[in-house]
Amino acid sequence: MGSGHYFLVIFYFASLCSASLANNAKINFREKEKKVLDQILGAGKYDARIRPSGINGTDGPAVVRVNIFVRSISKIDDVTMEYSVQLTFREQWTDERLKFDDIQGRLKYLTLTEANRVWMPDLFFSNEKEGHFHNIIMPNVYIRIFPNGSVLYSIRISLTLACPMNLKLYPLDRQICSLRMASYGWTTNDLVFLWKEGDPVQVVKNLHLPRFTLEKFLTDYCNSKTNTGEYSCLKVDLLFKREFSYYLIQIYIPCCMLVIVSWVSFWLDQGAVPARVSLGVTTLLTMATQTSGINASLPPVSYTKAIDVWTGVCLTFVFGALLEFALVNYASRSDMHKENMKKKRRDLEQASLDAASDLLDTDSNATFAMKPLVRHPGDPLALEKRLQCEVHMQAPKRPNCCKTWLSKFPTRQCSRSKRIDVISRITFPLVFALFNLVYWSTYLFREEEDE
Repeated sequence: MGSGHYFLVIFYFASLCSASLANNAKINFREKEKKVLDQILGAGKYDARIRPSGINGTDGPAVVRVNIFVRSISKIDDVTMEYSVQLTFREQWTDERLKFDDIQGRLKYLTLTEANRVWMPDLFFSNEKEGHFHNIIMPNVYIRIFPNGSVLYSIRISLTLACPMNLKLYPLDRQICSLRMASYGWTTNDLVFLWKEGDPVQVVKNLHLPRFTLEKFLTDYCNSKTNTGEYSCLKVDLLFKREFSYYLIQIYIPCCMLVIVSWVSFWLDQGAVPARVSLGVTTLLTMATQTSGINASLPPVSYTKAIDVWTGVCLTFVFGALLEFALVNYASRSDMHKENMKKKRRDLEQASLDAASDLLDTDSNATFAMKPLVRHPGDPLALEKRLQCEVHMQAPKRPNCCKTWLSKFPTRQCSRSKRIDVISRITFPLVFALFNLVYWSTYLFREEEDE
């Protein structure tokens, strides 16, 4: 009898537990959510036009905490000075009018997709140019209402934002692009935006940009005062560093090659006029086309950029190589003219000497006469020879180092045109190397200062 009694008691408690579980299984929590929503958002119970009270139910400003998740940055445009970003934007605030019973923790939160059902902060992006929501497949937006009255608003949006750039160090520059969020109508007496504590801004890990690298980002406040009052404002500063390898391959190395190619004309013969002219003009036009292509991808700013200094100096070197050939050609023709004049002068002097000798050596009454071994001081021929000897016997001048160095090069009769080519072979590379040293040390040092 004792064992049967215990068996009946156990069976009775098992029946009660199974009945209780069956009753709980019949509870539809979705219906409970509907009743709770009707209870807190029903007609005449909640007015979405009235802002929530302040902290702890005070009459102070409503506090809205913001955090964002940067999903992607599609482009950064230097010409229009803007960038495009896709982000998940979240706001969280407390509205005590939305408190509800969570049924012993079984209702963690209520979910809405209609933002007009509850009060919403009037936040806008102050540096926005274009923007749109995402509605595929359904609108990417939700509102969660927690039992304590806390409201979480989340939405996915794509924005095109203005980004004023300083291109003085382009392409060795860093740019700061901001994302500004502010209240449009509510002043700080009614609404205050704060960054969420902890990690207010998050960036996707595999973020890749074609010509930039996101180095870091900073959060700050940017409250603004106008004639209508002071408005709360938040901002995120995104620091982008331009990738220099692209510009090194596409701009700097080709420009160096063009400058070096223009120096080939210094090693060509000065008589090869078509070859030297073609080489100079071709490199000059190519360099001008390269410069035009670079400027076409940049906005017309009023200051000088680092790339302008580089292309301008390279263009000057190429143009200088072309002018050098013009100078060589002029010096060559001048040397040829002087050589011809000297040759004519020597011929005339030789002819006059031969005529004078013939007059002195021939006599009308003699068949032949011998030339005197010693000439008298009054003899015109002796006087001329003496002058020539005085010229050749002058005191030697002090040697010139530059002329001595240039005389070692194989020049044709030491002509000026050939010497100009020899000097250019050394001067142009040295000056270009000095320019590179000054250019890179200056702009890299300025980049470190800005950093």
